[in-house]
Amino acid sequence: MFGIRKLLFMFLLVIVLIATACARTPTEAPTEPVEPAEPVVTEAPPPAVTEESAPEPPEAMEPVVLRIGYGGSPDTLNPGTAVLSEAYYMFELVYDTMFDLNLDGTYQLTLADSFDLSDDGTVWTFKINPNFKFHDGEPLTAQDIAFSYNFYQSHEDFPFLPVYTEYFDSVEAPDDETVVITLSEAIPNMESQLVFLYVLPEHVWSQYDDPTGAVEFENEEMIGTGAFKMLEYGQGEFVHLAAVKDHPINPPKIDEVVFQTFDNQDALVQALVTGQVDMITEMPNTAVPTLRNTENVELVVGAPLAPEVTDIIPNQTSEENCPPEDGVCSGHPALKDLTVRKALAYATDKQKIIDVVLLGLGTPGLTLIPDGLGVFYNDTIKDFPFDTEEANRLLDEAGYLDSDEDGVRQMPDGSNPLDFRLYWPNDSATAPRIAELLAESWGQIGVALQPQALDPDALTSVCCPTFDFDVIIWGWGSDPDPGFLLSVHLTDEIPTGNSETGYSNPVFDDLYGQQATELDADKRREIIWEMQQILHDDVAYIIPYYPQATQAYRTDRFTGWITDQPKVALEDPSSLTVIEPVQ
Repeated sequence: MFGIRKLLFMFLLVIVLIATACARTPTEAPTEPVEPAEPVVTEAPPPAVTEESAPEPPEAMEPVVLRIGYGGSPDTLNPGTAVLSEAYYMFELVYDTMFDLNLDGTYQLTLADSFDLSDDGTVWTFKINPNFKFHDGEPLTAQDIAFSYNFYQSHEDFPFLPVYTEYFDSVEAPDDETVVITLSEAIPNMESQLVFLYVLPEHVWSQYDDPTGAVEFENEEMIGTGAFKMLEYGQGEFVHLAAVKDHPINPPKIDEVVFQTFDNQDALVQALVTGQVDMITEMPNTAVPTLRNTENVELVVGAPLAPEVTDIIPNQTSEENCPPEDGVCSGHPALKDLTVRKALAYATDKQKIIDVVLLGLGTPGLTLIPDGLGVFYNDTIKDFPFDTEEANRLLDEAGYLDSDEDGVRQMPDGSNPLDFRLYWPNDSATAPRIAELLAESWGQIGVALQPQALDPDALTSVCCPTFDFDVIIWGWGSDPDPGFLLSVHLTDEIPTGNSETGYSNPVFDDLYGQQATELDADKRREIIWEMQQILHDDVAYIIPYYPQATQAYRTDRFTGWITDQPKVALEDPSSLTVIEPVQ
């Protein structure tokens, strides 16, 4: 799911001299690139060249290729329909947005040189930098930006991006360099609403501006204006990008980057150790001690740019909220009972999961709003402690008994044992061990599990809005603003595919609307804290932990990785546009 990123750097004119051995958001924009000087022509005629004295033609320099290993692959290259974080890695590199998110959590203008805001906070007028070009050579204009925002807003089948346009009353381009966004009412988080609305070329996407075409368009050419452009793509195998050397803000120093998919996490780590790849975006935490002691490898551990949330998702969809077209809603009926969900929360040993799965590199979770969101995170919530005795007491009193003494409880009417289907994505390095630990601790309260890893696409299909599961282990990457992750819990999001749980609470729905337009920062924070308390008390999710980002790179290949910021994201344009080969 979302991972979100970008740090803006001043234009640097660089000549890359040597390839590697295994080459394979803020109102002022940076100055315009300096035009190269005219070549100096000498007046003396060149010496005559005979056949014997003619020099051999120089060998062409090999392109400087960065190879990145990761455990997943984009589910699609269509920004409107993408779900997995690996797809958003590519969008950040290939497309530009109005604002970039810096590694220190601030925003910076990208596509615009400046903006003006009306006194009532409802009209935003952006002056667009005229130097951006799409990868097919067409200039980017304000009309492309207006088209993109209206495109996302009009396609409600898109799982994520329409949410960011909810308060857009109109988006217009009165001329090629002006975009005017008029809001239905002032909102407190405009920058975070624009930071992931990737600008598309109207001359390409206008052909697909209908419900079916917008969803089915595969977008394999991926024409954007970003610092990298698509060369080649093999789904489930690799993504091959080329640097855009004339990008007006972030021209990369390297020539190409290849994201290579590894199905096995141990093989991913070994590929870094042996030099098959130059950087890895993820690893099992069991590899941390080894990589810390590996020559020419630097380990980076810290807060992720998009704070991550690992979640245990109980399917609690009610019959009245089951989507009429796509819904299967086959979740175990016991999971609709708050008492059962509380018992499962009491029977989840979060600290053991952190110690075993993350080797301590994480903090216990509370709700989908992670601790990495600072003041928005409600740290006053008192969590359910690990207490199997209390969990058993709750289930006993509610009538969930093990009447046949086989170790698994049944529903109060004696039917339907508490035997839950437990799914997770097969590209997850941590979910299999979490599943083992859950089976162990939940087994102590008479709950059995049927564990199964699924391909991410298959998992998406049974998840949302199908709701054809009992429990899923999955996760989210958070926006810098809590608005999106709060929206996941809305009743209205159950049929859209945004809701994973089928959770519905009218009080929560009302509070969401209040925080979305509350301009007083303290009042908005109070509302968001109240919403988190409701979600925790209702056990909408069980959040085992908030993980730290753990990445690594080879020090003998490339230099310049951004590792001194509050957030860690080596796959972000902030690093990929400034790294260069080790000389």
